This record gives sequence, structure tokens and C-alpha cells, in this order.
Amino acid sequence: MASNIHFLMIPLMCPGHLIPMVDMAKLIAQHSATVTIVITPRNAARFGAVLHRAVASGHPIRILELQFPASEYGLPEGCESVDDLPTFNLSKNFFDASAKLQEPLEEVFNDLKPRPSCIISDKHLSWTSDVARKFQIPWVIFDGMSCFSQLATHNLCVSKIHERVGEIDPFVLPGLPDKITMTKSQLPGLFNTGKSAKEKEMISVREKIRATELGAYGVVMNTFEDLEKRYIDEYRKVKKRVWCIGPLSQSNKNDLDKAQRGTNGSITNHDSITWLDGQQPGSVVYACLGSLTRLTPPHFIELALGLEQSESPFILVVKGGNRTEEIEKWLAENGFEKRVKGRGVLIHGWVPQVLILSHPSIGAFLTHCGWNSTIEGVCAGVPMITWPQFAEQFFNERVAVDVVGSGVGVGAESVMHLGEEDGAEVQVKREDVCKAVKRVMDEGIEGKVRREKAVYFREMAEKALEEGGSSQVNLKLFIEDIIVHMNKGLAG
Repeated sequence: MASNIHFLMIPLMCPGHLIPMVDMAKLIAQHSATVTIVITPRNAARFGAVLHRAVASGHPIRILELQFPASEYGLPEGCESVDDLPTFNLSKNFFDASAKLQEPLEEVFNDLKPRPSCIISDKHLSWTSDVARKFQIPWVIFDGMSCFSQLATHNLCVSKIHERVGEIDPFVLPGLPDKITMTKSQLPGLFNTGKSAKEKEMISVREKIRATELGAYGVVMNTFEDLEKRYIDEYRKVKKRVWCIGPLSQSNKNDLDKAQRGTNGSITNHDSITWLDGQQPGSVVYACLGSLTRLTPPHFIELALGLEQSESPFILVVKGGNRTEEIEKWLAENGFEKRVKGRGVLIHGWVPQVLILSHPSIGAFLTHCGWNSTIEGVCAGVPMITWPQFAEQFFNERVAVDVVGSGVGVGAESVMHLGEEDGAEVQVKREDVCKAVKRVMDEGIEGKVRREKAVYFREMAEKALEEGGSSQVNLKLFIEDIIVHMNKGLAG
């Protein structure tokens, strides 16, 4: 029956959203269901290697390219992904341009064979619900977050407790299985609006996304039952159809797939991998703050000098957006690379993260706590050093530190909204970074317990996608649900 079913997948054009949906497409297609991924030309080229290899393997995956109207919305020509934006002040322009894909998609919808049975859309593309309604098929959202985040978000929307506290007053997040304390300044933009005019423009976008997602037929999540079972159970009381089918990065079994998530370059022989081969097992700190984080030079300097002070071997990924030149200038003038040569490796630009994290020499992951990175750290079985930056990343920090128990925070105190980094004070100093690294790499009881927890959840992640594992079962249940829905439609 699955051979008659067709999933139309519409990702948000942004690495952290698109990459896991590509992974999901491969998993669904392995069940003989047809999958069509809507993508733009630049992103098709960027992610083409993995996609075309999946197609060539015999899986029924198709690619539907739609032109992205960048210049019509004041975006640079060829700007087709959130990480292409020269400034995050153009975020609303990007969302408005994305919504213009609706008309060309509807024009070709009836030409897709077999007829699509379901739309799986990134939840940020609320216009896709109109397409599903027009063609009378289920609209399922992909949420690239945890069930912890979804449950916390729902409970805050209902209780509105955040409206009754000060910016830095600690309060207990309501209705969660564990006692989790946060401050309003650490909450995502839906509850904690930035100060800039452009950030305030995003209020209406966020509110529309939230209002629309409540009407979704169901939700597919990049998480797994053993990671946050109590939160999943509670969230299912809020949303009836919740299918946890992750960790999606685990669908990449060979080094080439791991290396090419996010790029077409072959990086299995990357210099960093060669260097890691010569390090002691579990000795290296891998520091990467994600594809969208734009560390200002002062923030980057504290991170770099903190790693240097820690005396642990490290890999540091250098990303500063439009401030990269200033960071590179500091590196040249400070002599940092020369001082840490042999002990520290700097990667300028894109990095094969899953491949690096899976290397036996990695002993800790210093992360911004984007959910993709958080769950990739879980899959690697390494403790995490958490430095959340924006969006729901402080929620994810609580998962790593309080729920999983394998994380140590550097002491970040508040969200830095995208586009507002330059005005943000330096919250985390080099001493904080050094202290967190030493705690995680500690050979005593505390460090040993943290590593044991990390290994336990890695083993649970591996089992989840095996035959009979919870995510494999949930994926089958999801496909069966859509088949039943499709058959009802044919019979009616």
C-alpha cells in the first residue's frame, strides 16, 4: 500500500531546517513511499550530492525545483537560504519571498503523480496549510525542536506566567515533569521580543506561525522516545498525533553521507579529520556555534581565549557573518593560531559536523544548543558544553543539562536575537568557557557520571531507528495513518 502514497515535503530554506527534512525523506522513501522535496535551484545544487545519491540508490525520491523570488523582495540575487542573508534585518523579507512559492506550487500540484497524499511542511511556512486545505490533504508540520520545547511553549501560551515576571527574575516553567527554572530573558522570541524595529516586525510572523500550527493534522518530531519520554507523553495530551521519528541524522550511515550533509564537497579527508586521527581518544573539545550564529569579535575572542586557557586540545569553527573580517584580523594580530598550533585547529567556514562528532578523539561538544546540534551531540555520545544564543536554544540547554544530564552551561544569561548581536554585552567570559571545559573533561566522579549518561543516550539513539525501535515503529505508524486517511478519501 505504501507504494501508492506520496509525501510532498516543503522545508524552510535554511540548513538547520532543510538538512533534517532531507534525512526524513530518505527514511520515508525506504518504506516504498514516494517523496517529492520542494526546493529552490541554489539549494538543489547545494544539497544535490546527498539527494541524488538517495535517488540513485533506488529510493522513490523526487526533487521539485521552484524559482525563489529573491530580488522581488529586496534580497540579493541568489539569496535562497536564511544563512545567505547579509543581515538578519532582512528576515521578514525572506519569509515574504518564501510565501510566493505558493502559487507556482499550486500550478504544478495536479501534475504530480501519484497525487500527493500529505504535505509535510516546516512549521514556519504557514502558507503551506492553505495548499493542503485547497487540495484536501492532511497538513503535517515538521518541528525541528524537542517535545520539551513544544510542551514548554504550549504551557507558557496558556499560563502567560512570563507576562508577570521581570526580565531576569527566575521562575519555574509551568506544567513540566521536572522543576525547570528560567528567566524571561532566556525565552524565545514568541515570549521575549527583541528591541530593534526589525525584530518587532517579526512579532506578527511568529504569531501567525503559532496560530496556524495549532490546526495541523499532526506533528513529526526529530526526537526519540527514550530521550525525553515524559515530555513526549505530556505533549501527546496536547497534540493527539505526534510522531517522534528521530534522530534523523542517524539515517546517514556512511562517512560520505555524514561529510556531505549541507554541502557537496567531499570532506572525508578534511585536515581536521587527519589531525583528530593523531589525538588521544576522548581528549578533544569540538566548538561550533551553528550555521546562523554570528559571534561578534568580542564574543569570539572570549570563546577562543577560554579554549586556549583550558589547555585541552580543540577544534574551533570560525563564523562571524559580516564580522568575519574583523575576527580574522584579530586572529592574525593576536597570534592565536600560532600559539595553539598543534593543540588547536581552526576551521574557517563549513564543517562536516556529524563526521567530526563521531570521531573517537572527540571528548566534548561546545554548542549553541540548536536542536540539530543538540541531538547530534546526543547521538555522538559526548558530553556538551552549552552556550545558547537565540530562539528556543535555552530550552535545549535545559534538555542537555537537566533532562539528559550530560551538559554543563557556560553561564549565558539571555537570548541574543538575530540581528541584535552587535548591541549585546559580553555575557560569557574566557574564564567561564575555561571552567566549563575543565568540568566536562574532568576525570573525577562528576565527569565520569556525565560521560556514562552521554554513552547511555547514544545507545538509545542507535536503537531508536533500528528495526523494532521506537522511531522506526513511529515512522510506520505515521505512514499507516496517512494511508488510512487517503483510503477514506478514495472511498468517500
